[in-house]
Amino acid sequence: MNPTPPDWVSRLTRRAFLSRTVMGPGTVALGSLLEPGLLAASAKPDQARGELYPLHHQARAKRVIWLTMAGGPSHLETFDYKPVLARMDGKPMPESMTKGQQIAQLQGAKLVCFGPRTRFRRFGRSGAEICGLFEETGSVADDLCIIRSMTTEAINHDPAHMFMNTGSQIAGRPSMGSWAIYGLGSEADDLPGFVVLTSLGRGGQNQPIAARQWSSGMLSSRYQGVQLRGKGDPVLYLSNPPGVSREVQGEVVQSVNSINARFEALVDDPEIATRIAQYEMAFRMQVSVPELIDIRSESRRTFELYGCQPGDGSFASNCLLARRLAERGVRFIQLYHKDWDHHSGVQAGIELKAGEIDRACAALIKDLKQRGLLKDTLVVWAGEFGRTPMSQGGDGRDHHNKGFSIWLAGGGVRGGLNHGQTDDLGYAAVKDVVTVHDLHATMLHLLGIDHERFAVKFQGLDVKLTGVEPCRVVKEILT
Repeated sequence: MNPTPPDWVSRLTRRAFLSRTVMGPGTVALGSLLEPGLLAASAKPDQARGELYPLHHQARAKRVIWLTMAGGPSHLETFDYKPVLARMDGKPMPESMTKGQQIAQLQGAKLVCFGPRTRFRRFGRSGAEICGLFEETGSVADDLCIIRSMTTEAINHDPAHMFMNTGSQIAGRPSMGSWAIYGLGSEADDLPGFVVLTSLGRGGQNQPIAARQWSSGMLSSRYQGVQLRGKGDPVLYLSNPPGVSREVQGEVVQSVNSINARFEALVDDPEIATRIAQYEMAFRMQVSVPELIDIRSESRRTFELYGCQPGDGSFASNCLLARRLAERGVRFIQLYHKDWDHHSGVQAGIELKAGEIDRACAALIKDLKQRGLLKDTLVVWAGEFGRTPMSQGGDGRDHHNKGFSIWLAGGGVRGGLNHGQTDDLGYAAVKDVVTVHDLHATMLHLLGIDHERFAVKFQGLDVKLTGVEPCRVVKEILT
């Protein structure tokens, strides 16, 4: 008579049995969480290497800092001066440009040209024309590659954010940051590989942004962005409850992970493996995050450079935190600064925004450069779309997706370059047009990844960040 098999045998899944048979033991004994260095040899490949190893080609950038101007900055008051539009101020918009075109809230309205409301100046040896309100940004003009021919497929905030972040207007796809750490891993042992920081503008146009914008989609949840708060506790429940020491907390985490590891050995579920890794990461973050957020150790000169104060939760403070995260090996750092949706009062709005971000953006470039980090850090400044050259409500601009401006710096990008252009009225990109998928392909290329070969299987399809339509690496902007 055959003996009854042990309970664990009956619970072993087919996938787990095959993987354990071929690959050997599926879990490594957990080391002391209080001494993570004891397991450095086994843990490092999982954390630092990522799924794409070796890289498709030599990387120019090791990390990305994406400065997201949420709401849609007007290119016509920032980086794309249009003297012809200024001369046509108050005149009817040529119907030949707009007939049959998608317009957000001006559909069916009388379309009137609305000239630039700010003055522009030339900056740097490159002679880049930039709004004079952004004088500090202008001081680093020779480090910037300004793309004036950016386009996107979406024309309303949420789908436009989704498209700029994930390459799809439909929620559920991995964000650019998630793709980056999925492929490359992270060099940070005690911080997430993908960190998100948000700040509010003072103009009151603070449309909501959602966590799905930094979601990992169909990838494991270990690749999703982790939001750190600029004020108060950076992460909820980061501190231990009263009476619970770090040693006791470590024992609890170790015990929970031991149980999870035994179950993961039976079912071979990637989400359980993620749970184990995230418990360990959360434990380490209890030490690393407070040290990261406490910027009081920075010099007075640094605070003056950025124009911030410790713990003020401002965009400037977040830029300083972004530099600290970059130094600690975080792969992808995304900052959101709200309040760029100027359907009215665009002149006053841009003046306010310049005061909030100009100094900090330049400070980040200068700080990275003086520390030797800019050469392998790709900095991206972009909104989800631009604004119309037609007026809305007399002194504002509607959403616009046919042509707008962004800039990049560092990480293998040519500084002092003005790439592409829109037509004389700033309505549509007409030269060296750059799509969102082109931008993503270029960013991946700088990180050492061929976007055509970087995909995951999902529901029988090869899913890519750059989608299925033709796109290209914008090699003209690379060094």
